Parts: sequence; structure tokens; C-alpha cells
Amino acid sequence: MRQPSVTARRVAAASVSLVVAAGAAACGPKDNDAKGSGGDSTPHKGGTLTVLNSQPQTDFDPARLYTSGGGNVPSLVFRTLTTRNRENGAAGAKVVPDLATDTGRPSKNATVWTYTLKKGLKFEDGTPITSADIKYGIERSFAPELSGGAPYLRDWLADAADYQGPYKDKKGLSAIETPDARTIVFHLNKPEGEFPFLATQTQFAPVPKGKDNGTKYEEHPVSSGPYKVVKNENDGEHVLLTRNANWSAATDDERKAYPDTIDVRSGLDSSVINQRLSASQGADAAAVTTDTNLGPAELAKVGGDKELATRVGTGHFGYTNYIAFNPTVKPFDNPKVREAIAYAIDRSSVVNAAGGSALAEPATTFLPDQKSFGHTPYDPFPAGASGNPAKARELLAQAGYKSGLTVTLTHSNAKDFETSPEIATAVQDALKKAGITVRLQGLEDNDYRDKVHSVKTEPGFFLAHWGADWPSGGPFLAPVFDGRQIVKDGANFNTGLLNDKSVNDEIDAINKLTDLDAAAKRWGALDRKIGEKALVVPLFHPVYKRLYGKDVKNIVISDWTGVLDISQVAVK
Repeated sequence: MRQPSVTARRVAAASVSLVVAAGAAACGPKDNDAKGSGGDSTPHKGGTLTVLNSQPQTDFDPARLYTSGGGNVPSLVFRTLTTRNRENGAAGAKVVPDLATDTGRPSKNATVWTYTLKKGLKFEDGTPITSADIKYGIERSFAPELSGGAPYLRDWLADAADYQGPYKDKKGLSAIETPDARTIVFHLNKPEGEFPFLATQTQFAPVPKGKDNGTKYEEHPVSSGPYKVVKNENDGEHVLLTRNANWSAATDDERKAYPDTIDVRSGLDSSVINQRLSASQGADAAAVTTDTNLGPAELAKVGGDKELATRVGTGHFGYTNYIAFNPTVKPFDNPKVREAIAYAIDRSSVVNAAGGSALAEPATTFLPDQKSFGHTPYDPFPAGASGNPAKARELLAQAGYKSGLTVTLTHSNAKDFETSPEIATAVQDALKKAGITVRLQGLEDNDYRDKVHSVKTEPGFFLAHWGADWPSGGPFLAPVFDGRQIVKDGANFNTGLLNDKSVNDEIDAINKLTDLDAAAKRWGALDRKIGEKALVVPLFHPVYKRLYGKDVKNIVISDWTGVLDISQVAVK
């Protein structure tokens, strides 16, 4: 997931489109009752679930959505070849079959993946879902007018780099074969052991060619999931979903689909959302949010109210906030300067600036603290919880800056507690103790993103963050550290401009593995190797704390998304 914010989709994850959201299990007795609170805890079918969000569910077209694991609201409408396992904690970080009978059958070198569709799959109008519908759904995601989805298919599919979609190229993608109505075969241009994870993206949702009306498709996309769209106002500000009578639970082990109706209301202020969920009056008693965290002040209120405390879901999403260096800019071309800054960082103060230990966990690894990512505990520049300014001064002297130095830290002015002024000020204060004067350069969020994601304008020292497209080390390390992914004339995420052959080769070697547990161990080792280069300084991993209404039951929060999974929720 390319740099999502906690409430924006592009994710965070747990954003409405993406999900957006290390450590403990995402959900447990100390955080919330998995059956819901009050009265009969058994989940029942019926009722209306209200979703209160700050960010609208825009671009509600499977081609245009950029999700993690199919998203939260989108996965109610769009089924895909595979999906995330809808279970609490670490178990939820696994990929499982959805439309397909399994997670895919790879060739020996993982360059060919074959899937067989389940029997009895139908669209909302009762017509059968076929392999040709999935192929067409993927092909239309290549159309320039439907851009916005995850970029992997263009990179991974053989001979697909220049394909412009079915509206311009009627021949379609030769890399995808459909030998019969239930079989679909993908030919890749390089080994990709994590293809089953990619197949959770909404681009793998079936689209009936005869119902495709281009950019207007988002107004009423044809459902393959338990719910269908009956209203989509103001580009996702109000989305109303009702049951799809042709969805069969017999073909879907993952979605419970308890409520009769899902009413998504967006464009709300975060404080209003939390206030309404806290009060739980009227329809808000059966309400949740998929994109709004509790803040420090709100958490303090919750801590003093036992009833409210039972209605807080706690989750962890694969996400890291960090300092990025551009080693082509002085003095950051000197590794000892970068190491000095790593030693000087006071993670305790950074965590406090991010909202406190309830909302942030200190990080010394780039990979999130979860097994699925291959997390391997290490700290290449151990400075304790509050930093080691004496060691930092020693390294600065070795670098030729015995009297200290002055640098500029670029950050966003967005109030996101990630790359915002609060975090920047905490970094500034810590480095001052080591003799480093930090001038802060705060930019409006759009200007910040434009500046830090361009090779031509990237500053030497700035705050950054990265979220996972799926729970593995691959989409975490490759976009940020694979030298072949440096983009010179577009959005670049390899902030350290690292192009190390040994790193690139190891990424290729791990990508060949279809044993994901073995791959995870290799990603962890590679994370440590890269970390020793001091191209980034990990600061913290966020923790998601989200309220839900008093009549909401069956709370499931996985380590894939870090937030309540509305496909599992009941309101009666």
C-alpha cells in the first residue's frame, strides 16, 4: 500500500477503500468482547448496520479501488479469487480461497498460476460467474480512465506493460487464459510466490462485459458478494447496500452477512463520529467506523468509563512511520551522520507525540512487528527508549562535525500524528541534545507528497510512512529498497535511492518461494541487512483504537487490516 494515511484510503488500511491500521493479537478479551456487549450475545441475521466514516468511499469500481485484502466495504460487494482470512489476530493474516477452490496452483518456478472457480457462483442478476468475467475485470483495470488500483498486474503479467485495456485493445491480455468457464491461468514474467495475496485485490473481481459502462460502472457495479449497491451519492459520501439474493453462503466461507442493510455515511468530522459512537443513540447504537481512530483525549474518557471500554476494538496493521534520508544530499551522504541521528532519536517522546503508548509502539525495525511480515527483532543502533546523544555526538565528530551541524527536516502539516508537526518537533528536540540543530519545513499535505516522492525534489531528511498491501515482507521492502523500482520521472518510493545488487537479488530469490513461512524468515533477515545501512530510522508502528455501537456484535479484528471487519458484524 503506497503510503496511506491512517484515515485515508489509500489505507490505511483501513481506510474505507483500503484498509488500512506488531505485537499482541489484534483483538482479545482485554480489549473487547468478541461476541459484542449487552443482552443476547449470539449474532443474528437482520437489521441495519450504519458505518460512520470521515473519508467517502470514492471510485466504487473494482478496477479503480486500491485495497488491502479486498477492503472493508468493497469486499461486501466484490468477491475475488482469494481473500483474507476473517479471523482475529495473527490467524487473520493468512490468504484463503474466495471465488476459487484454493489459493492457486503454481508451476514449479511460480511463473504460472492456475485457479478453478467454485460451482454455483452467481452475479446479483442470477447469471453465472465465469472465468471470462474475472479476466475481463482484470483487463478493464488497465484502461487509463479506470486507473487507481494496485500497480502489480502491469508489472507481473507477461507482456502486459503496454496494454491499454479492452476499450482500446479488443484482443485482451494474452497472459490470462480461460480454457473453460471455471478455469483461469495467469502467466507471469517473473516468479511471484505471493500471487495469492495479489489475487485478493478488487481488480480480480468478476465484471460482466455486457454490464460494463465504463466510468459510470461505479454507480451500480454488479455484485458478486452478499450485498448489492442500491444507492451511491456524491461519489461515495452515502452508499447504501442491501442483500444480494443470488449470493450463496454455501460458496462463501468468509463473509457472515448478518445485517440486512449496510448504510455507509461519510464526510463526517472524526470527533463527531466518536461522539456519536460513544453516545450510541438510535441508529448509532448499531454503528461502526472503518477509518476513524480514538484520539488521546477520547481514550482518556474511555479509560474512565467501563461500559465504553468494552466497546473499543484494538488492532495492528502492517504500517511503519520512519525518518527517511536521501544520501545524495549532504550531509546525509555520510553514513555516520545518518547513524548519529538514529542514535539520537528519543522514541519515547516520538510515541508520546503520536498519541501515547496506547496508539503507537516504538519501532527499531522497518518491518512491522508481526510474524507474517517476517519480523526479526533487531536494533542496529541501540540507543534505548530515550536515545543516546553521547553516542550521536561521537559519530558526528568522526564524520567531521565535532561542533555539531544544522539540518532541515521536511514534514507534512496534516494533523495525522504520523508525518505531522508533533512528530517533527519530537525529532527536533531529541537531536538538539546531540548537537544537531533541526530547522522544520512544514508543507501542505499535497505539496509534501509531491516533494518527497520525486527524485528531482526529494529532500535529504524527511518524515515518511509505509503501509502494507498485504501482510508480507515483499510489499514492504521491495517498493522502498529495490533499486529497480526507483522511478525517475514519476512517484518514487525508494526514498534512499538504494540500488544494491545483493539486495535486488535476494528480493528476486525470495519472490520465487511459494512457502510463505520460509519467505517470511528471509524477509526478516533482509530487513536487518538493509537496516544496518541507516537509510531510514524506524520510529513507531501505529495501534488502532476504534469505538463501535452498543448493539454491535461479533467483533473480528485481524492483523491483516487492524480494524473491525464489517463482513462479520451482527446488529441483532
